[in-house]
Amino acid sequence: FSFIFEAMKTNPLNQDTITALSTAPGIGAIAVIRLSGKDAFKICSKIFRKKDSKATDVSKFVSHTAHFGEIVHKNIAIDEVVLTVFKGPNSYTGENIAEISCHGSKYIQEQILHLLVKEGARLATAGEFTFRAFMNGKFDLSQAEAVADLISAHSATSHHVAMMQMRGGFSSKIK
Repeated sequence: FSFIFEAMKTNPLNQDTITALSTAPGIGAIAVIRLSGKDAFKICSKIFRKKDSKATDVSKFVSHTAHFGEIVHKNIAIDEVVLTVFKGPNSYTGENIAEISCHGSKYIQEQILHLLVKEGARLATAGEFTFRAFMNGKFDLSQAEAVADLISAHSATSHHVAMMQMRGGFSSKIK
């Protein structure tokens, strides 16, 4: 449960919009940057533009949809991206979530994270997205811990156990 306690070091009732790299750090073909909180769509609207558009209101996108466009800063394109929108409460955290799938260059990742922070988000602490999911009733504590176990699974057995726990197997037996 260490990641839960680490995330609790921030105010558990904190309504900040948080952001972080969701994929492994480093260089790769694709990187995913997640943004969660009440201002997630407002912040993304400031930096995301659909192709051939001057302004894009991300809050008007239908939930669970993906949109091709660009991340821009001062009318300069940082990268072509796919922005996926999940409206709360029907999202991982129970809050509004935007996920930016960008090219995996460390420079691009840093530029996008910098823009998101500049526009009002803050960097998430380790486990904070899952902590918010727990606080918003998306998971019980056993399921939240199973997320960390699933991420660190190194064998078919540990993967199977974590999946069962995340899907509520252990919680169901307790109930």
